[in-house]
This record gives sequence, structure tokens and C-alpha cells, in this order.
Amino acid sequence: MTSQDAFVIVGAGLAGAKAAETLRGEGFDGPVVLVGAEQELPYERPPLSKGYLAGTASRESAAVHAVDWFGQHDVELRTGVRATALDPAAHRLTLDTGAALGYARLLLATGSSARRLSLPGADLDGVRYLRTLPDADRLLADLSGGGREVVIVGAGWIGLEVAAAARAHGNAVTVVEPRPTPLHAVLGPVMGDVFARLHREHGVTLLTGTGVREFRGRGGRVAAVVTDRGELPADVVLVGVGAVPNTELAAEAGLEAGNGVLTDAALRTSAPDVFAAGDVAAALHPLYGRHVRVEHWANALNQGPAAARSMLGRVVSYDRVPYFYTDQYDLGMEYSGLGGPGDTVVCRGNPEDGAFIAFWLDDGRVTAGMNVNVWDVSGPIQELIRSGRPVDVGRLTDLDVALEEVF
Repeated sequence: MTSQDAFVIVGAGLAGAKAAETLRGEGFDGPVVLVGAEQELPYERPPLSKGYLAGTASRESAAVHAVDWFGQHDVELRTGVRATALDPAAHRLTLDTGAALGYARLLLATGSSARRLSLPGADLDGVRYLRTLPDADRLLADLSGGGREVVIVGAGWIGLEVAAAARAHGNAVTVVEPRPTPLHAVLGPVMGDVFARLHREHGVTLLTGTGVREFRGRGGRVAAVVTDRGELPADVVLVGVGAVPNTELAAEAGLEAGNGVLTDAALRTSAPDVFAAGDVAAALHPLYGRHVRVEHWANALNQGPAAARSMLGRVVSYDRVPYFYTDQYDLGMEYSGLGGPGDTVVCRGNPEDGAFIAFWLDDGRVTAGMNVNVWDVSGPIQELIRSGRPVDVGRLTDLDVALEEVF
């Protein structure tokens, strides 16, 4: 059992690894233990559906730190080990090895898992999910060389990025999506159409308003996807229907949890000396006045260090504007904020020209902004969101008015 002055981090992903880095950077010289269920070194997830899957980046490029970093910074990294029980009263974490870790402070950075489909044939070989580096290894092997029929279930971010990678490898791609457009829940119909056009222009067959009923196989491997429009041939299927936060450890320990582990703005959970960060954390956001859970890279990158500082007793109020990005074919996009389904969408520039900024407005106030093939504007977009002030739409959409001068 570790000493009771240890800082233990459960979850060796980006948030956990950056928290460990920050603890050392802020001068903490006590024991730091980083526990990860995967056998891998801590890694970032964007390359899994972007550079690594497309074949333009190495597997090693996903690593957060080099293998010798942990020893050099006296961080005890335990990989391939799963936490099975948390006792906040005793300040004790139990592992599946039977070992128990005592702690002074503990950070939950357990992330999220791919949402699974419960359909006939869902267990056939060749039905893939993409959440881990080994998942990406298998999918890369499936896509490399081209010439395969690839069916993607779900036109969310993962589904569309995998579609772009699969096309880059020379495969035929069909995307099946039950909603009217790709990214419908996130971007709405107008901006969803931008991504629909993009993929169709690159040879993807996009079937919207279409549900999946079952997977059919041959010799134990998937051979077809049955939709409510008919049957699609499939050599490989990628299911991308969202993710669910890994809250089991916290919930079984009695921590307040729902769609994520609930924290205050300092990333403290309902249990003393237990904090949460990354995909699993539903943090009270000062800007929005409610709990917000963000599953994207930038949140893990920044929230892990914020949680580490909070563990050290620093004053922390995590209020960053949510941010994510995507790269698909020749389209690069950054999105800031939290647009709502009832928001009005206006554009600065013409989406059909391939470079523009879209803004979501609620009662005249900017709630979100998406810049497509327009760069170095995330800062002013986020300032417009933070201001909470009504904007002049004419100035907002006028290309001759700098974003910094909209007010």
C-alpha cells in the first residue's frame, strides 16, 4: 500500500498524464502514481481518427510523453491495471491486482468508452469501434491497401473522420445516419449540410434518415449491414454512435454522478480529496452556470492541469470555452462554445466557397462559432462568446469588420 501522502491519478490518458506533469511542474515532490487500464503509454486520441488512421502520422506520435519521462520525473506509471473500488472515507483505492493504494488526493480521469450497439450480429469480426490505440491498429489494418466496402454507422465526428481516412486509403465508403444531416445534434441542419456536401464530393455514399437493423456475416465475419432501406455489402463496419463516461468507479463509491462525475468549478467531486477531469467530469462551468461535460481533446489537455493545481490547494475556477477541431480531406475546422438547437445560425463568408465562419446566436448573443479553413480567429470568437453581449449581426458577418471590432 502506498503512503497516505501520495497523489493518485486513475486514468492514464491525456488528462491524467498532463495532471501528473503539472504536479511535478508546480513543485509537488511527494509520491505520484498514475494508474491506467490500457497497456499503452498515455496517449492522445485525435491521431486515432486523424493522422495515424490516415497513414500520415506514426503510432508513436500519439504519446503524451516519451517512455523515459515518467522515471525522470519520479512518476510511478502502472499500466494494464484497472481500479476496482474506491473508498473515500479510508482514502483507499483497490486495483484488480488486489493491491490497495492509499492517497492524500485522488484524481478521477477515467475517460469515456464507445457506446455499443445491441443489434443482431454486433459481435461479428470486422464490426469495429474506435476508442483506443489497439482499436486504431485494427482499423488501420482493415483500411490499408484499399478496395474494401466500408460501412460507417453514425455521421458524428468519429464517423466522418474515419470516412475521410477510409477514402484516403482507396476504399468505398457508405455512411448511415438516422438524422437528417451529419452532425445534426451538434451543428444543426444548415452546417450539417456543409459536411454532407463535403463527403459526397469525395465519393462517400451518405444515407441520412436511415437506421441500422442488423449485421449479417459469413464465416464469423461481417458481410453486410441491413438498414431500413435495404442491405449494404460490408467488408468492414465502423460504429461511431457516441461515447459514455466511465463513471462506474465513482458511482459505486457514492460520488454524485450522472452524465459524468459532478464537480464544482475547482473540479472537486462530492467526496473529500477526490477530483475529476477530462471526459468523465461534468464540471460546474462559471460561464454557463451549469454542469458541462466535454469529450474533446482540448478539455482533457487543459482540465487535467487545472485539476492538479486544485489538488495542490491553488485557487482554480475552470471556465475555458469548450473547443474542438476536425480535419477531413481539405477541410480544417475549429469550433468554440456551446450552440443550442434553437439558435440562429449566421455566416461570415460563403460556405460554398470553402472558407467561412458560422456563428450561433441566442437572443442576439454569440453562443458558438465555427471557423472553416479560416485560421487564428478562435481567440476573438471566444471573446465574443464570453462577453454575453448582443451583437450587431451586420458587423458580425461583414468581412471588412475585424472580429475584434464587432462591438
